[in-house]
Amino acid sequence: MIWLAGLFALVAFIYASVGFGGGSTYTAILALWGVDYRLIPVIALLCNIIVVTGGSIRFVRAGLISWPQVMPLLLVSAPLAFVGGLVPLKQYFFLTILGGALFVSAIALLVQPDKMTPRVLPKPLLLAISGGVGLLAGLSGIGGGIFMAPVLHLIRWAEPRRIAAFASLYILINSAAGLLGQIIKSGSHALAAPVLQYGVLLGAVLIGGQLGSIFGMRYLSPRLLRRLTAVLVGYAALRLLGQANGLF
Repeated sequence: MIWLAGLFALVAFIYASVGFGGGSTYTAILALWGVDYRLIPVIALLCNIIVVTGGSIRFVRAGLISWPQVMPLLLVSAPLAFVGGLVPLKQYFFLTILGGALFVSAIALLVQPDKMTPRVLPKPLLLAISGGVGLLAGLSGIGGGIFMAPVLHLIRWAEPRRIAAFASLYILINSAAGLLGQIIKSGSHALAAPVLQYGVLLGAVLIGGQLGSIFGMRYLSPRLLRRLTAVLVGYAALRLLGQANGLF
């Protein structure tokens, strides 16, 4: 369990440095570890909330959040994340939905050229995308920022650090909503069990996430932020798809 906690701390550090919580990779690791897949979303969402809370506070204090710009996206995604958390899924569908969505996100980031004319999406379409991502996040048990960020990068919604800041806040809100749905679906014991059994992992991501958010805001270039995000997303996607199909 100690080395697993160290791995979680490293994942939290890397993901927090690009504004994410790491829920996708926690999910992959826990699935490979053999944890009951019904508990995996609860553990991953708790880790997400711990990691991105500190980062979100720092991003807000740094003035990287434009509330009029982000609130509509949050207001449509959070209720659907809650609904998604209520939906029961079998293990194969759970891993396949998560892995497939992450793989598409990784490709979108990798094929994006460094210089590109900003694309304007109608506001209703952007809101619909945010709502769909929220639902997908609730179904898969993660925060959804790792899905939403590639879309925002592609349309040049904001400069990369502001997108990272938004992704952190997006993950926090959707993770809380999705966790509530998971608790209602499975009962309060679904929260108590992972806290007691895997509490050391929650402490590990707290430390790793705090260090990662500080490091990312100060030292990572915008281009590196996008490329590192793509690598992390793609790796998690392949591992999850492999797990779903019995390859790992």
